[in-house]
Amino acid sequence: MSAPMPAAAFVAAAVQPDGACAPHELAGLLDRYPGVTMLSLDCFDTLLWRDSHAPTDVFAALPGVLPSQRMAGESRARQLAKAARGVLDVSLDMIYGAIMPRADTRARGLAIAAELAAETRHCHAFAPVVALMREARWRKIKVIIVSDTYFDQRQLLQLIGDAAGADVAALIDQVFCSSSFGRPKSAGLYQDVLARVKARPDQILHIGDNHKADVIGVRPFGVHTVHLVQFEPDVAKQLRMESTIATMLFGVGHGVLTHPQPHRAALALGSPQESNPARRLGQGVLGPLFFGFDTWLRQEATVLANDGGQVHWLFMMRDGFLPMRVHHAIGATNSAHDIEISRLTATFASITGDAALIRLLADQALTTAPALGRLLRLDDATVERVCGTLAPVPARAALEQWCLDPANRRRIVADARALRARLIAHIRRAVDPAPGDTLMLVDLGYNGSVQSLIGPVLAAELKVTVAGRYLLLRETEVSGLDKRGLIDQRHLDHVALDTMVGNVAVLEQLSTTAIGSVIDYADDGTPIRAANSIKPGQGEIREQIQAGCIDFLRHQGDASIRAGVADDHDRHWREACAAAMTRLMFLPLQSEIATITAFEHDLNLGSDQTVALFDKAAARRGLRQKGLIYQKGTRRMFVPAELADEGMPVRLANFASIRFGSEMTFGDVGDGGATVPVVLAKPEGEVQGVCSARPTHDGFHAVCIPLGRERYPVAVQIGAAGHHIEVETIIAVPTCEYLHTRPNMASRETAVAPLLDGIVEYAPRLWQCQSAYAFALLQPPAMSDVDDLMLVMVYRVLGV
Repeated sequence: MSAPMPAAAFVAAAVQPDGACAPHELAGLLDRYPGVTMLSLDCFDTLLWRDSHAPTDVFAALPGVLPSQRMAGESRARQLAKAARGVLDVSLDMIYGAIMPRADTRARGLAIAAELAAETRHCHAFAPVVALMREARWRKIKVIIVSDTYFDQRQLLQLIGDAAGADVAALIDQVFCSSSFGRPKSAGLYQDVLARVKARPDQILHIGDNHKADVIGVRPFGVHTVHLVQFEPDVAKQLRMESTIATMLFGVGHGVLTHPQPHRAALALGSPQESNPARRLGQGVLGPLFFGFDTWLRQEATVLANDGGQVHWLFMMRDGFLPMRVHHAIGATNSAHDIEISRLTATFASITGDAALIRLLADQALTTAPALGRLLRLDDATVERVCGTLAPVPARAALEQWCLDPANRRRIVADARALRARLIAHIRRAVDPAPGDTLMLVDLGYNGSVQSLIGPVLAAELKVTVAGRYLLLRETEVSGLDKRGLIDQRHLDHVALDTMVGNVAVLEQLSTTAIGSVIDYADDGTPIRAANSIKPGQGEIREQIQAGCIDFLRHQGDASIRAGVADDHDRHWREACAAAMTRLMFLPLQSEIATITAFEHDLNLGSDQTVALFDKAAARRGLRQKGLIYQKGTRRMFVPAELADEGMPVRLANFASIRFGSEMTFGDVGDGGATVPVVLAKPEGEVQGVCSARPTHDGFHAVCIPLGRERYPVAVQIGAAGHHIEVETIIAVPTCEYLHTRPNMASRETAVAPLLDGIVEYAPRLWQCQSAYAFALLQPPAMSDVDDLMLVMVYRVLGV
């Protein structure tokens, strides 16, 4: 081994400029170095890329060796080698000697072979680097590999050939491994390389992804260096968060690859070429998701075709629009069509008789009279005549009784039969299946309600098989129908599925198209739609997002070269899709939030009502009032986006509590031990006591004073809490609604104006307490219809 280069040389080199390039810029790189006769490449994350987030994720796929044992063994081997021989790098044989100190040579050899096999299954070549190697050989430029690795030359060359193909391995003239020389590039390995190649330093171009090793460690020898920047910062952050989410969804298994991310190379290639935030969102998140979905759908269609008859892909509009675009962009199958069946039309068409109508009324027990009227296609005049001025609950009961009248039942069933005929005509208009064919309904999911409602009818009337294939499936009943999801109960527990379903609205709004929901059909099956209630600007942004999704498909095809496909490659894509989708739902990037900040979600079911996907201002108020439990009281559909400014601890706590089905109450999460004295002013005399001041968020505390049916004034001795006080809110609210956080709770809140004693209000909600006995007198509102009234004062102490 040659003597190490003086440290001073490395220090001097650190201040010199160096080149850097994004993956897509590799194609023209050799033109910038006309005198080069040798191309030197790092191996891992330059030529060979793994399908996982981190190199150590492959250790989980090793049979008989735990990842912790593998990492600890490598650490021990390095410590021993440094102490015994003064070397800084070790071989795989030395590592397994430390892992298996009492095993014989044969056993260690089998373990080493197993690790090589695992790396082979989970590695692929990065296509732009292979293209650069081919160009170099065409220009008569030699290609060498210089790698910091525990593999030796034979093992590394074998791995490259087995993972990327013999033709890729044949492009390499020489291989240099740090384990063979006892030191990495950062400690002078390139000095040993230069002693063994026939080229001057200024004739060599070295490229690698590790700036410290491949630039700082190589450039002092006079070699041209280029830093291959794998990922832009936001993409690197996205992948880190996807890895975190994957662990919380799937845990850390043994014998399989952990944190699979087979889309890494495509993101590295495509993201630097796109500056539009909307297209980047589509490319980085929806692209991998719907590529994985379409790949799975093709496999499912092949299986269905084995049962005989043609498989017709029916993409369910509106949410099936983007899956259909992706399918056509990749290459459509023989029979792929879009159809429009909404829950509204499917629900009414499913009324095949009196029993079906009675079952529907039972299922819709909580539906208001106006909504039920729309569902049953009753005119407004009929609903008004039946319900009149009745309160909501009696009105609902009256309308149900009207529906059960025999004459009215017959009318409803007849109308449903007519709609069903028009719906069948709509299907035939798109595709005229032969008896024995299969209709494969393609949708995002999540319950497959339309299939449950209308699938048996289609099967009976068209004499076909109906199969539902969904991106995400979590059925609310054991339907017994042919339903499967790319992600379903076969892959995740029901709590994890519920976690994803709860925020699926954001995915729906990114995948849909700018048409109104179908409400009826003409006699020839032409869909009749409601007006589109979504703002035009939202549709324009969504189009850009979907265009970015299509861009990903091209980059996926251009990014990787594989000699074979691992047996569990399907699992890789499934877990990667689940992690990517859930990461968007719970840990969206600031750029993603900014892109969809004005998005709304339409509620469908014949209504033109929309709700905001998220509202950061409302979230801040809710957090200060109750902490994370505020989310249970909102109808907004993308609540985790509201937490983007609250820091990662809050965001991860939110995800963990939902993903693991935490049953903690407001009292559990707000147990801080602080109290505030209160005095209840009753006619018979004052009642003194203390109330807990429960921490909520941002240093705020909530003092909750239960009054029940009483409406006596309450003095809150806030001066005991601190000298300077910021008051967030003072409200009266039904106790059950505050503690159990029911939807629409805000409509029952009543603001309470305090009378201050010993307090100077310097600005709205900013108080200075003159003494520890300063208090705010609260007079509860009448609210005669509330039996369990509570006063809530939310405050925080400023300063010491």
